[in-house]
Amino acid sequence: MRRAGRARAASTARRAAAYTVLGLLCFLCLFFFYILLINATRTHFEIQRGFSLLPGRSLLTNLKSVLANANIPVLSGIRNSLLVSALSALLSVYFSALTAYGIHAYDFKFKKLAFTFILLIMMMPTQVSALGFVRLITKMGMADTLAPLFLPSIAAPVVFYFMLQYMEGNLPMEIVEAARIDGSGEFSTFNRIVLPILKPALAVQAIFTFVNTWNNYFTPALVLSSSGKKTLPILIAQLRSADFLKFDMGQVYMMVAIAILPVIAVYLCLSKFIVRGVALGGVKG
Repeated sequence: MRRAGRARAASTARRAAAYTVLGLLCFLCLFFFYILLINATRTHFEIQRGFSLLPGRSLLTNLKSVLANANIPVLSGIRNSLLVSALSALLSVYFSALTAYGIHAYDFKFKKLAFTFILLIMMMPTQVSALGFVRLITKMGMADTLAPLFLPSIAAPVVFYFMLQYMEGNLPMEIVEAARIDGSGEFSTFNRIVLPILKPALAVQAIFTFVNTWNNYFTPALVLSSSGKKTLPILIAQLRSADFLKFDMGQVYMMVAIAILPVIAVYLCLSKFIVRGVALGGVKG
């Protein structure tokens, strides 16, 4: 009885410690979002006075000031960011799943070499190829357009690797072979049979790709120059670097709040797919 009581007490202590740490991490994550939303409702001078847990009365004023700023086209920035992020997510998950299916379902001479080559590309930082990328799109006449921001998502090694690991654990080849025996074409089999099985993996990678593209500043800053084609991260940096006399922290916080709201909405709506996709993608057999 004493041993059982000690074991129960130790288990309770470990559980309490785990919940305490998780609660602290949750507080730290949500606290900064709360402060961001609070500062979005305050004026520049109120923010300069210091920290506050209570919201201000300038929410609509800051919003109108941001939308009325002729030098910062917020609405076009939201449109551009949504377009680039959505297309990047769609192209990335579809073509990465198609490539992973080709590696998983077929045996060919250079299969291992192709897989190794894709993994090597995954290890290469974006900054290494940035100069060559800019020269290439300039020669192709694609500079200052949105196309270079989402077309490279067709080749996404990280998404490909996740899809391949998911297929190895959750896509029985018997289903594919049965479809072939029934006379289904390869693309028809992939689109009608394989993709529905991959739905959790497609959802989680689409979310991650959308968020990464939405927050991307480096590539759009290299490619875009026209104000009407800039994405939200560039506009936020442009507002942050404004002249000191015209600088308004209330507008900056409002811009950041506008930028993160779509990401929060995506996470809230599709968080179940993230948990399910990560759990299933990490289990084989």
